[in-house]
Amino acid sequence: MKRKGMARVLGIGMAVCLSMAGCGKNAAESAEPAEEAPAFDTAYEENGYEWAGEEGIAGGTEGNTEEYSQLEETGYASVYDKPLSTFSADVDTASYSNLRRLIRSGYGIADIPEGAVRIEEMINYFSYGDLKEPEKKEPFGVTTQIMPCPWNEEAQLLRVGLRTEKIDYDDFPPSNLVFLLDVSGSMYAEDKLPLLQDSFAVLAENLTEKDRVSIVTYAGDDTIVLEGVSGDKTKEICRALFDLEAGGSTYGSKGIKTAYRLAEEYYIDGGNNRVILATDGDLNVGLTSESQLEELITEKKESGVFLSVLGFGSGNIKDNKMETLADKGNGNYAYIDSLREANKVLVEEMGATLLTVCKDVKFQVEFNPAVVEEYRLIGYENRRLAAKDFEDDTKDAGEIGAGYCMTALYEIVTKENVGGGGIPRDQLKYADFYGEEKEKDGTGGENGGNYMEYEWLTVSIRYKEPEGTESKLLEYPVDYASYVEEPSEDFLFAAAVAEFGLAAMDSRYKGEASLQHVEETLEGLELDDEYKAEFAELVGELDRNTRD
Repeated sequence: MKRKGMARVLGIGMAVCLSMAGCGKNAAESAEPAEEAPAFDTAYEENGYEWAGEEGIAGGTEGNTEEYSQLEETGYASVYDKPLSTFSADVDTASYSNLRRLIRSGYGIADIPEGAVRIEEMINYFSYGDLKEPEKKEPFGVTTQIMPCPWNEEAQLLRVGLRTEKIDYDDFPPSNLVFLLDVSGSMYAEDKLPLLQDSFAVLAENLTEKDRVSIVTYAGDDTIVLEGVSGDKTKEICRALFDLEAGGSTYGSKGIKTAYRLAEEYYIDGGNNRVILATDGDLNVGLTSESQLEELITEKKESGVFLSVLGFGSGNIKDNKMETLADKGNGNYAYIDSLREANKVLVEEMGATLLTVCKDVKFQVEFNPAVVEEYRLIGYENRRLAAKDFEDDTKDAGEIGAGYCMTALYEIVTKENVGGGGIPRDQLKYADFYGEEKEKDGTGGENGGNYMEYEWLTVSIRYKEPEGTESKLLEYPVDYASYVEEPSEDFLFAAAVAEFGLAAMDSRYKGEASLQHVEETLEGLELDDEYKAEFAELVGELDRNTRD
């Protein structure tokens, strides 16, 4: 597959399409490939746009009408009262890149909108090299580790990490992609339609003749711009993209229906069939509420077509609607604040973004009351499930792509630190540890029991094949062997991101979490990629914004 790396895509940017494919807003039909592509900013300005720079444009607060879902933080739960913790997998990363935009535009902790910080999306924005690869025929590897909690000396920090296998791009199945693009008046700003055009041009450069591309736009009405074009027609795809102009109202629901119809018409058996919606989420004609959109997408996903949502812009983004669309459409939600982020999502992580390897992935953690007194899942507030939903294959859950890393963190308080869940206790794995005498014997009491001799918990995971209807079950017991005296740098980094999130949202459960402590932690780590190094910069920037 003709995959273009960051050095080429970011350093050259839209010039890749202009010089190599002959496309662009004003590209001539007979444009010949240039021997050497011009600099990104030059090519961008030549096509009628003011270049925003590699980091994109950050919006201010004046006239801000952005919308976020209000999330209720979950506190500690007693293992005796609620032994099961059940939640859906999450592959979204939008919260982190959107928060980056806010911080770069001068936001301090007090300015960050409620609901904008979703800690699980921040943690899962990054890759972690210490997670186990899949073994045998399992679709993912699972890593469990425990260390002292950095912001709560009374608790331990449990990490449950999941990694799916990367797929070589030569073996990537054919893709049937429908670009569903918002060209309404609200998309006029530089960090919206122009950035959207460049982002999809980057994706177009990485498609081949085995792929099919359709483009549907919507404003006051929907328009089919391209239909079933071969993926190697880069020039044609790019020209269609850069001919787009913004204006009118936002009839998003009509565009969604048309996009799914095209995706079904060009459906590839065994391929990657997906609608990629790019918008600021400001739908104002037709179906506009979260509940209406949820009903529409829930119906459409039965076609076997997956949905990815890319958010753009500032000032009026509707984060709540975009997240709902992705969650209910068997897809993922990313926020694009720069061409660099577009490259990360659509090129570097193409498999994780566009190729689903497991769907309806659910986690259920059963804690042993002989060892664990209380626990708290960090983040995933809008991913919680009832215990009974775990075995119910009709209940929707998250999708995971190829080469993806996912991490969930729990604060757990063990028996040594402390002076019903809807399932009958006799059906629980650790049923024998309930009851006064048995519990006493298992916690270092009169009969000499030792909590280190027992399993602490069991992680159970259910998933379906991409086209399957029945789930499969995997179980991973966790005992004291998972306790790490010297945590890996990746574990420490993930904990630092979680602590940053707790501080940024001023969580009621932040304990001793602070930006200063996060900075101290990061100073002791080798930040081995550009995104982790950038995170360290953001921590310092938020600290300065908050102090100013």
